Amino acid sequence: MQSAHHFLFPFRCPLSVAGMSRGAFAVVGARRSKSSCLAKQAVNYAGFRLEETVEAKSGKVRLDAWISSRMENVSRARVQESIRSGLVTVNGRVIDKVSHNVREGDLVHCTISELQPLRAEPEDIPLDIVYEDEHVLVVNKPAHMVVHPAPGNATGTLVNAVLNHCSLPTVAIYDKEVSSENDDLSEDDSESCSVIPASTEGLNPQYLQSSVRPGIVHRLDKGTSGLLVIAKNEHSHTHLAGEFKQHTIQRVYVSLTCGVPSTISGRIEVPIGRDVNNRIRMAAIPGPINGGQTRYAASRYKVIEILADSSSALVEWRLETGRTHQIRAHAKHLGIPLLGDEVYGGTKNMILSLLQARFRPSHCNQLSELILKLERPCLHALALGFAHPFTGKQLQFSCQPPNDFAEILTQLRSLGIQMPCPKVK
Repeated sequence: MQSAHHFLFPFRCPLSVAGMSRGAFAVVGARRSKSSCLAKQAVNYAGFRLEETVEAKSGKVRLDAWISSRMENVSRARVQESIRSGLVTVNGRVIDKVSHNVREGDLVHCTISELQPLRAEPEDIPLDIVYEDEHVLVVNKPAHMVVHPAPGNATGTLVNAVLNHCSLPTVAIYDKEVSSENDDLSEDDSESCSVIPASTEGLNPQYLQSSVRPGIVHRLDKGTSGLLVIAKNEHSHTHLAGEFKQHTIQRVYVSLTCGVPSTISGRIEVPIGRDVNNRIRMAAIPGPINGGQTRYAASRYKVIEILADSSSALVEWRLETGRTHQIRAHAKHLGIPLLGDEVYGGTKNMILSLLQARFRPSHCNQLSELILKLERPCLHALALGFAHPFTGKQLQFSCQPPNDFAEILTQLRSLGIQMPCPKVK
């Protein structure tokens, strides 16, 4: 079904690979030498100290946010772990709550903690490498791959694959801040997933001194395919995390939905919080931010194609924030759950019912078979753009959705395709 990829998105992709030759990219599954994979300059910030008085202009601010603003090269997740470990005092009193508010005149003392590890083994898992240099790695993550080891997913993850690709030994993983989905960094959730050697025996002293730690800067859900950037050292991690926080990272997602939204484009600004009826699911909850139970979330969407007599739509998404399951929750709120998203209402039965109401069974037998085989939401991270953490050069990448997405799209198009017409004001 490779040919489907050539005409998958007839519209001009807002992001394209620019400013570099094709030769800058590695082949799928290529293996680089250790020297090309390890960052030359990396700093272990364990033991760094800060002792400073909060100034009047700071106003009322969270403890973790204030410390992060004073230690710009240390990730916020690292600061939060230091607070939780009892390594931060305010006016001589140990504070272990990251959301503690500091005020003018407070004396803050902070010591950065050691990375707290989880073990992970290198695994020979091919990577679809889109771009790589000594500071960053951009990969096209396949659907069904978990980003990093966690309870229930100890092996077969992207981190395991990266360790093998970079010829690193068995490592310990630092990963204290767990957010998801489009699992991107948000203003309040910083994420760090870094790796350090589990054993120093036999390692080159120069390697140990460099303390190389590839870091997961943002995540995609297990079922989401597409582009993801990995930082190879703490400087790159901190820089990229800052770009996510400032919303300067360019991210474009595409999805197939059950049904078509009532307006072909729009902006959704509805807070997201844990669904009180299903703790594994998030929900878009209209109204004011509710004491930490909900968080500000904003998404922009645009219908690219209306498919199969309005049974489905090809929708482009751009995130202004990166809350857990943001696209999935906002799509459900719009009444167009993602096709294949069993958790958020885009069930196989729902899309099949929409099709059966419009077409004879003989017209969509092949599509029905593809839908019944689908094991994930039809959501793909299509494009990614960011400023390189060392050169400042703007890098832009795009990659087409995989076969499961492409084949269903092709079959939906065969049942009818309509280009949405913008409303005349």
